[in-house]
Amino acid sequence: MTAELRYADADLRRILKEVKTIAMVGASMNEMRPSYFAMLYLQGKGFRIIPVNPRYAGQTLLGETVYPDLASLPLVPDMVDIFRRSEDAPPIVDEAIRIGAKVVWMQLGVRHDEAAAKAEAAGLTVVMDRCPKIEYGRLFGEIGWMGVNRGMISSKKGQAMQLSKFRAKP
Repeated sequence: MTAELRYADADLRRILKEVKTIAMVGASMNEMRPSYFAMLYLQGKGFRIIPVNPRYAGQTLLGETVYPDLASLPLVPDMVDIFRRSEDAPPIVDEAIRIGAKVVWMQLGVRHDEAAAKAEAAGLTVVMDRCPKIEYGRLFGEIGWMGVNRGMISSKKGQAMQLSKFRAKP
């Protein structure tokens, strides 16, 4: 039986405050894929996201050059975000250790306890089965009791108004 993963909100908040660059392994050019939306969202929050995917190496994704692997990156990212299957995590974690990343973050549904233990033994912080986009929204007040910040206001159920209707026009 696998132990439940628990992370203190303070630890996740600290990670998301300290990290500036994220290498997103498994980033997709497909706008319908979760990795694309997570990259777009996190860029909007000020993170530099460097896409890593050998299928798209050399192409541009959301303004960033796509690299084939972590070893090819022009800089050491603070965090490696793994958008791959759990069984694909160990070599990515090994590469994250080799390049000197500080954090390995495995996306929702991605968990590999042995790879995590290896990364922690090498001094990296590890988060598994979580999404930095979701955690950022939850921890920094963008997800309310309705589930998301929709940019709408209302005092009555079912009568939300788009905030953009009230913004001054240039």
